Amino acid sequence: MRVLLTGHQGYLGTVMAPVLAQAGHEVAGLDSGLFAECVLGPVPDDPPGHRVDLRDVPASLLEGFDAVIHLAALSNDPLGALAPELTYDINHHASVRLARLAKEAGVRRFLYASTCSVYGASGGDDLLDEDAPLRPVTPYAESKVRVEDELVDLAGDGFTPVFLRNATAFGFSPRLRADIVLNNLVGHAHLTGQVRVLSDGTPWRPLVHVADIADAFLAALTAPREAVHARAFNVGGEMNNLTVAEIAEHVVEAVPGSELLITGETGADPRSYRVSFARIREALPGYHARWTVKAGAVELADAYRCHGLSAEDFRRRFTRLAWLDDRRKAGTVSAELRT
Repeated sequence: MRVLLTGHQGYLGTVMAPVLAQAGHEVAGLDSGLFAECVLGPVPDDPPGHRVDLRDVPASLLEGFDAVIHLAALSNDPLGALAPELTYDINHHASVRLARLAKEAGVRRFLYASTCSVYGASGGDDLLDEDAPLRPVTPYAESKVRVEDELVDLAGDGFTPVFLRNATAFGFSPRLRADIVLNNLVGHAHLTGQVRVLSDGTPWRPLVHVADIADAFLAALTAPREAVHARAFNVGGEMNNLTVAEIAEHVVEAVPGSELLITGETGADPRSYRVSFARIREALPGYHARWTVKAGAVELADAYRCHGLSAEDFRRRFTRLAWLDDRRKAGTVSAELRT
């Protein structure tokens, strides 16, 4: 298949592009390039691509593709809350516009990267399936809910949208992110010897490795239409439904000499939810999440040590808010984000 991958120079896209290519698909990328320089280790070999803001994608770029995998967005919750109107402009309106252009261009399958954070303040210990109430608590999660709703309306005989609600990602990518929970905790442990948890450690979090996300999208790309048409799928595995304190304990095991400190200074986090992944296993029998949080913590610790992660890079280059703040001070980000 000819596949257009948006966000191919991001944390997820950098891992997903070679997985798609190795499966025999012809991949082209689309990215603003905002985080293309956030590389740890060797520079990745990107597929051919177009550098364009998501809001400015011309209809001609969608022609000739069998499928679109749409990862590009302002991510995650802190970045989405920085300027909510911008989050809705890019993550919601531009995403729906892209889907409409894709449908008009004859693209038959549209895989949308949603998030399990749409369950937000669900609370409790019950496993939530895809029919559970959606209770987003941030502009980022709300934008994902809005896109899912509008893509359902676009679904038709010739256009199949699929909503892949990724659990919180973890794991090494050549384009690193340090502002997601496991990557962040391992980085602090590696650099300071301390695994510092600011909440009380009790909230539940479902996690999933970046490689398992790539495998899920690959499976959904070629699955029978009736198995995936206009359906949502939680992406991950139940073994990675953990409390923040449990995640931190795995980090202590992975980084010798580190110690756990739960400060509780931010109190209980209202975002707490456990997720069921039964639907994706049933609809996509070739898919199963392989990576545990424990193995991911070891992988990250080894990668940070191997590639010489520095404290300054960890704080600035691989944390989205800090990276954008540096670009703003340099006078470059305002033109790129038009705000």
